[in-house]
Amino acid sequence: MDYQLLNEKLIGLSRGVDYDITILANASALIYRYLAWVSWCGFYILMDGSLKLGPFQGKYACAKIMPGEGVCGTAAAEDRTVVVPNVSEFDGYIACDNATNSEIVIPIHRNGRLFAVWDLDSIVYNRFSPEDVAGLEFLVRSLENILDTIDVK
Repeated sequence: MDYQLLNEKLIGLSRGVDYDITILANASALIYRYLAWVSWCGFYILMDGSLKLGPFQGKYACAKIMPGEGVCGTAAAEDRTVVVPNVSEFDGYIACDNATNSEIVIPIHRNGRLFAVWDLDSIVYNRFSPEDVAGLEFLVRSLENILDTIDVK
């Protein structure tokens, strides 16, 4: 996967956009469209002490996750990328879609503070390679820079 090209597309889709939800919606659509074997791609936004469902592509999803719960909550609580090659082996996994077999969740910061997590699921075991982890983290750094340049709405 050419993450540099995806980054250029993300920047282009965000140019002139001043609403964070629009930026997140386009980011989820971009990755869902171009990254093979991704069955769900979306954001959980930290609000009022919990992660609340934001823009996504894929089947319906859990509406709210507490920090420390499941893969998303673990990534948020520990402020680190969490890669799960086989979700059935993750203690406390929250199954929103029983077809999911692997997952990656990456924290997103805005103005230096945890803002959201980016969650990607796959029906394929061990879907997210070290190259994907580095590429997706690269996209998150770009997304953080984009979000830092717009006023909070």
